[in-house]
Amino acid sequence: MQKLIECVPNFSEGRDESVIHQITDAIKTIDSVSLLDVDPGASTNRTVVTFVGPPDAAVEAAFRAIKKAAELIDMRKQKGAHPRMGATDVCPFIPVSNVSWEEAIDCANHLGKRVGEELKIPVYLYEKAAKHKSRSNLSVIRSGEYEGFFQKIKQPEWKPDFGPAVFNEKAGATVIGVRDFLVAYNVNLNTKSVRRATSVAFDVREQGRVKTEDGTPSGKPVLDSNGEPVRIPGTLKHVKAIGWFVKEYGIAQVSMNLTNIEETPLHVAFDACVEAASNRGLRVTGSEIVGMVPKKCLVDAGRHFLRKQRWSEGASEEELIDIAIRSMGLSELKPFDPKEKVIELKIESTEQKPSLVKMNLREFCNETLSDSPAPGGGSVAALMGALGASLGGMVANLSAGKRGWDDKLEYFSDWAVKAQQLKDELLSLVDEDTAAFNKVMDAFALPKESAEEKAVRSRAIEEATKYAAEVPLKVMETASKSYELLSEMADKGNPASISDVGVGALATRACIEGAALNVRINIGQLKDEKFKSALLEKVRKTGADSEAQLKTIIGVVEGKLSKS
Repeated sequence: MQKLIECVPNFSEGRDESVIHQITDAIKTIDSVSLLDVDPGASTNRTVVTFVGPPDAAVEAAFRAIKKAAELIDMRKQKGAHPRMGATDVCPFIPVSNVSWEEAIDCANHLGKRVGEELKIPVYLYEKAAKHKSRSNLSVIRSGEYEGFFQKIKQPEWKPDFGPAVFNEKAGATVIGVRDFLVAYNVNLNTKSVRRATSVAFDVREQGRVKTEDGTPSGKPVLDSNGEPVRIPGTLKHVKAIGWFVKEYGIAQVSMNLTNIEETPLHVAFDACVEAASNRGLRVTGSEIVGMVPKKCLVDAGRHFLRKQRWSEGASEEELIDIAIRSMGLSELKPFDPKEKVIELKIESTEQKPSLVKMNLREFCNETLSDSPAPGGGSVAALMGALGASLGGMVANLSAGKRGWDDKLEYFSDWAVKAQQLKDELLSLVDEDTAAFNKVMDAFALPKESAEEKAVRSRAIEEATKYAAEVPLKVMETASKSYELLSEMADKGNPASISDVGVGALATRACIEGAALNVRINIGQLKDEKFKSALLEKVRKTGADSEAQLKTIIGVVEGKLSKS
């Protein structure tokens, strides 16, 4: 899976379109980064930019944007309604896909070091990247704003984490950090009453409501020993919420900020509002996501609602997202388009890279049959592996839904989920194998006039060929994981589908043997004998294990077929 991290830098310019465009153009110079959103505000004189990409690429894009902002924005002249302390006021990183907190913190430190050393801008780290607990809160760091920092930075406790302890008059200072992904989420109610929506908000938000002596909202507050109001906490952690009326739609909503979607996912917040509303005689009619959301939020929600239905969770990502949209009524107020609202899908739609797996069956076969050398055997082998895993998952789903097997639902559902994961990994390798072949062709196309050019070309061919050999090995190793799934389905799955298990096992074998042929042909011209030897040993072992597992599965299949 691709590593993706989101970066949301805030620049202290929201009025001059030329300046804003030059900053965002600097971000666009990094090919592997996708610019998702640019949101300028004239009154705040501030622009919030959202982009995503692999960690290293995101750091480079952020650095180029901060550098460009320092060139173009003069904080000595900047005025606006929003609190600020620098040309790039704040620059948070947010893990999106397959990125750990440690990796995100490394991004913040790497960027902070470069900004401080190369641009001579004082840098403070905040939230999860903070080196000092007293500086974890952004508002505490920014207190005093640009005007107050000339003296503030001279205090020992406010020495920057990176960069000079002298305030940069033109660029100001920058806060860089790592925070949770924040989802702005509104739940729709069948009422126009702000008071009733607020009651539901108080029921669910972490802060809850103030406890009163008579239990009514207007009653006298109960105070603790320090004279502070005692609060009755709500049901959800990491949730801020209010009730409001939306004139545009003619309804009241519970408007929430979900600040930790790992501990309080989207679907948990929705269900909590449904329960609180029902307890007050209200009904939730739908909901809306403001801004963008990670794919995992909707995939997890889809699985949650299938689980509530007592149904297998082994559905495709596309189906899980659709179930989530329908279950939470995300299209009630306006159409919810996953390609525009889901970060990873938005990236795919903006990249517009050719994809074999997006073709229909006829198109794929036509492309394979054409005189183009790719897709070839490697991509076809990966596709056969995906089909083998899919057949195993099909048997798992059929078994999960079999009448009278209710006590086995969770067991088969878990296997169906694993099958979906294997299928997705192998489908991604269909494209990766063709991409690897194209890299070899690109290397061969490099110039070879001078001795230096020949040396560069030779190294490029060697590295590209190594990669082209590693991809089919990855196909072999991934596909071999399907045997455990197919073995379980052969032993315990719906007996009416035993032939499907057999076909799945044979497709998996064809995938593994076909991928092995591609490893061997790709390493033929390599000069690195140690690399060749290591890969061939892995091919030999994976192939031998495959034969042993296939023999066992086919034995079970043949035994059951002979009894039918």
